[in-house]
Amino acid sequence: MPKTMKGPGIFLAQFVGDAAPFNSLDAITKWAGGLGYKGVQIPSGESKLFDLRKAAESIDYCQEVKGICAQNGVEITELSVHTQGQLVAVHPAYDAQFDAFAPQDVHGKPQARQAWAVEQMHLAAKASRNLGLDTVVGFTGALAFPYLYPWPQRPEGLIEEAFGELGRRWKPIFDVYEEHGVDVAFELHPGEDVFDGATFEMFLDAVVGHERCAINYDPSHFLLQQLDYLAFIDLYHERIKAFHVKDAEFNPDGRQGVYSGYQPWINRAGRFRSLGDGQVDFTSIFSKLAQYDYDSWAVLEWECCLKHPEDGAAEGAPFIENHIIRVTDKAFDDFAGGNTDRAALRKMMGIG
Repeated sequence: MPKTMKGPGIFLAQFVGDAAPFNSLDAITKWAGGLGYKGVQIPSGESKLFDLRKAAESIDYCQEVKGICAQNGVEITELSVHTQGQLVAVHPAYDAQFDAFAPQDVHGKPQARQAWAVEQMHLAAKASRNLGLDTVVGFTGALAFPYLYPWPQRPEGLIEEAFGELGRRWKPIFDVYEEHGVDVAFELHPGEDVFDGATFEMFLDAVVGHERCAINYDPSHFLLQQLDYLAFIDLYHERIKAFHVKDAEFNPDGRQGVYSGYQPWINRAGRFRSLGDGQVDFTSIFSKLAQYDYDSWAVLEWECCLKHPEDGAAEGAPFIENHIIRVTDKAFDDFAGGNTDRAALRKMMGIG
């Protein structure tokens, strides 16, 4: 039977804060449900909303979390492990910045920080299964990204060694996810070693094609790289297990292009925008995903450089709702069909 995607959902990470209604799971899900969202993607490391360790250890706690969401008209789409996944692999150039993603007691201790991140990934697998979820979304981390566009040229073998190490770190994590029947869907994102189709293939090779290695499709990052984000779906649809609906625009000029000259977001040639304000062809994207029977969630990720987040969220729910295609189980020309009659078919072709 044809499959229809679920939605609209909303990623809560960009909205969590100290003020109501963004400071508790009950309040923020009530807000999201009131805007018309049917699902929420929960940042698993955000203690205001969620206790990951407790979710991994307690079915009762998971039922409580699901109950809070249900009473506010939403369900959980996926857990996000972006910050924890990022810390599975960190180049030393980024140590100081990424320490902020981890507990204080592992700051300045890269090996301890990585061990913490791996444990978090294991907990997310268990928590997802306890919540009845089939996918987490996140990042791969990066060891090679500082050498993306290098001068002097990279030493031969550097990239192969980086992806080999990335595979050695992630394959045991995938094995844990296999035990729990959960996929890890990576947001392919500049700053990560896995940021486009070519690097995803390299990573997939490094983890020996592991079945739990999947994609969180986000066209905004592809538009800013000037990658064909529709052809990407044709190539990798079997691995697409999650979908961030995020808009972007790319307006190069005589001063800057893809790299955007170290400018702040508002002045960059490539900028993230609220849904409908950018250049991403969502009509074609939703059609492509429907064509390939994508039946998971369409989740708003808001990161606009101009519009207020609450306005972006309010506009996002109807935007996604209006783009979801309820897939037909009938062909438009069914009326012309009929029972197969071999003799009649041969007669149509003038064959005795």
